Amino acid sequence: MRIEEATILPNSVWKHRSVLDLDDFTREEVELVFHTADAMGEVLGREIKKVPTLRGKTVATLFYEASTRTRVSFELAAKSLGADISNIAAATSSVTKGETLIDTARTLQSLGIDLIIMRHSQSGAPYLVQDNVEIRLINAGDGWHAHPTQALLDLYTVMKHKGTVNGLKIAIIGDILHSRVARSDILGLSLMGASVFLCGPATMIPLTWRHSEPSAGGQNAARFRTVQRVEEALDQADVIMLLRQQMERQQAGLLPSIREYIHLYQLTLERLCLARPDAMVMHPGPVNEGVEIASNLSHCASSVIEEQVSNGVAIRMALLYLLLAGGKKD
Repeated sequence: MRIEEATILPNSVWKHRSVLDLDDFTREEVELVFHTADAMGEVLGREIKKVPTLRGKTVATLFYEASTRTRVSFELAAKSLGADISNIAAATSSVTKGETLIDTARTLQSLGIDLIIMRHSQSGAPYLVQDNVEIRLINAGDGWHAHPTQALLDLYTVMKHKGTVNGLKIAIIGDILHSRVARSDILGLSLMGASVFLCGPATMIPLTWRHSEPSAGGQNAARFRTVQRVEEALDQADVIMLLRQQMERQQAGLLPSIREYIHLYQLTLERLCLARPDAMVMHPGPVNEGVEIASNLSHCASSVIEEQVSNGVAIRMALLYLLLAGGKKD
């Protein structure tokens, strides 16, 4: 597909005005995002990495939390498609003068912004905005709740290496309780047919998930199994997704010590050998080398961590394109 020709699947496949999580995605919509991302990858592979597809459109990043990978990749994605982009940091905006989240969103809408990319520390904040303004919105992470674009780029990375997600064993290891990435990944992986195994300290797994078996349910049901031993999660795993160990959780009393976590859950070369020979090692970043992953494995042949970052630009280009040029119309 050449992006200039806008030859995507019929608009009936894509039904989103905004992307807040993956719980309302269909398999066909995920596949459409991947198909579109393939075309975006072709653009990014050119000497001049830019097309005029979104010329005249204006995108704003509204981040209430610090970010490098997500914010910069969205900025590159918008610029590569020819859109204008305005970066707004809450610390230097009228938020410091008492402006509410909804008032900020309404101001951006009044200024003619076509789409807001928003990160917020409070779970549900993007839904609050969506209920009160008409502007299109992409959730770039809200509290412990969701991070849909990270999940899509994770799925896309797996798909590019394995050809499919269906039937793969995926081990997600670490601080699942506080991970918005894990929640969205579980939804996406379940939707695409993977077998998901969760593993981490009991205090870092939601209480209702601690003894979970794969669940029945509709297309968008989160299906997973929780196991206590990291060796069981890694056994014959096709993909290993590590989650950042947030050091503040130790001070909160959720971990006896980082040394204990390393002893029980760190991915080492010995433990990696339990997985399939062609297993992929993934991490949403930033990586605490020597904590969730041994230092000698961060850049090993099995690691696709840097590729995840690169794929993030193509996936975010695809979403901007589908929301502003090729998808559902008002």
